[in-house]
Amino acid sequence: MYKHYRNGIEMSTWIFLRGLTRERRHWGDFVEQFQQSVTGSQVVALDLPGNGSLYQESSPWCVQDMLAHCRQQLIHQGIKPPYSLLAMSLGGMVAVAWSSRHPQEIASNVLINCSMRPFSPFYKRLRPANYGALLRLAFSNVTSEAWERTVLRLTSNMASDEILSRWSGMRMECPVSRANALRQLVAAAGFRAPETQPPVPTLVLASEQDHLVSVECSKALAKHWQCRLRIHTSAGHDLTLDDGPWVAAQVRAWLLDTLGMPPEPAFNGVHPLLSEARSR
Repeated sequence: MYKHYRNGIEMSTWIFLRGLTRERRHWGDFVEQFQQSVTGSQVVALDLPGNGSLYQESSPWCVQDMLAHCRQQLIHQGIKPPYSLLAMSLGGMVAVAWSSRHPQEIASNVLINCSMRPFSPFYKRLRPANYGALLRLAFSNVTSEAWERTVLRLTSNMASDEILSRWSGMRMECPVSRANALRQLVAAAGFRAPETQPPVPTLVLASEQDHLVSVECSKALAKHWQCRLRIHTSAGHDLTLDDGPWVAAQVRAWLLDTLGMPPEPAFNGVHPLLSEARSR
């Protein structure tokens, strides 16, 4: 659970979840940036089935089965709750399902550029201008470099040739099959978030210049759930790639601010955040 300090905070274990066809290595330098900002945090980055180290497995057709797989991974690794979740895109759907079904396991949620039914229509959850490029990836035999170049064009406003080279190598080592990419798309399209926020403190981060998913999706989510929203003015969909230090700083500021608030009722009468107010 959380502990209070005058000049910092000690965090519960953080679980990082990436999005469609992405793996834990795509977090890149952000893990270190986060741990430097959110002092004392332990980060565990998981792969969803069909991605990264699990690329030879079949991706589930639904988000709930992805969630079950993540929980089993943590049990296998001996990592016990409570967890804080930081998740992007499809990973954000897994985080929402997790905090809805098992709120006693979750201390907090940070959702990055998420788009979910019923808050946003399909044409905002995936911008129509990208349909052609995604279909070409799905049905054409392209090289790892061509695949990653397209992904970076759609998701990043600041990526370098070095990032392209690194990501192309990762795809060659752990190629996501077209079948698994399709399964993940179907799972994302079929997911429906609860109308009300799960009983877990939630921060929504979004990119104003996201060319893959409209920023209006995050705005709608934050409005319906009445949770904190922070928007980056220039980054793309892959916000942690384009400006990881900004994300880490927003999470730290939110945690310190939240810890300074009086506790709210939660399951079993105990809030995941300790009730002691932060010293000022």
